[in-house]
Amino acid sequence: MSAVLNGKKLLVIGGGSGIGQQIAADALIAGAHVVIAGRDPKAISAAVARIADDHLAGVTPGTDEATIAERVFGATVDLTDEDSIRMLAEQTGDLDYLVSVAAAHANGPVAQLDRTAITRAFDAKVIGPLLLAKHFAPQIRTGGAILLFSGVAAWRPAPERTVMATTNGAVSFLAEALAVELAPIRVNALSPGIVDSGAWDKMGTAKNQFFTDVATVNPARRVGHPSDISAAALLALTNPFLTGTTLHIDGGGRLT
Repeated sequence: MSAVLNGKKLLVIGGGSGIGQQIAADALIAGAHVVIAGRDPKAISAAVARIADDHLAGVTPGTDEATIAERVFGATVDLTDEDSIRMLAEQTGDLDYLVSVAAAHANGPVAQLDRTAITRAFDAKVIGPLLLAKHFAPQIRTGGAILLFSGVAAWRPAPERTVMATTNGAVSFLAEALAVELAPIRVNALSPGIVDSGAWDKMGTAKNQFFTDVATVNPARRVGHPSDISAAALLALTNPFLTGTTLHIDGGGRLT
């Protein structure tokens, strides 16, 4: 994998934490030049510093810190604003791989859904990625790829998760459509299951029991880790014969 990624340029939208940050960190280890972009400049700057520090801690003593700093940097982007996307494309220039992990949730009973929240959810998962494709496709080098993020909710809809299920399902079809239109640029989607990425920490002490319950019925008998998703993401980006596909990295959760 490192031989394939070495010297390549990767942009991760939503790379300030969790899965996106793991993808950025693993790509950096593999020799890629990484741009991490998101809405919050402070969060992005902190993520860049964290990834660089962690990388330096794991390499041979004497590694030139300036070289590491030159291979990972941050940028801001708002997927609800096309001008912001256009500016990011101009700032980034040519690249090899683009990943969008961005999400905005609009959970709750249908009777109580807020239109603004629904629109924001579609901006993050569907409209924003469409505009990313519009502005970045001309800059993706030969052999390059785009990876979008779906989610298991599309295949396992649940009460109060209607918007999440719909946006995630739309991502899968969007990847197929873009794979045809943007060919030979490869476009795929990745659908994670329940992953201990930090997103569930707000549950407090109830998180552990939730994870236990998930693992009990999941065919893999465990929840996912960011490293599981990152490994699949880098595979999707670098496999030259994979396009128009949704990879289900959910431990079989969609089957239960």
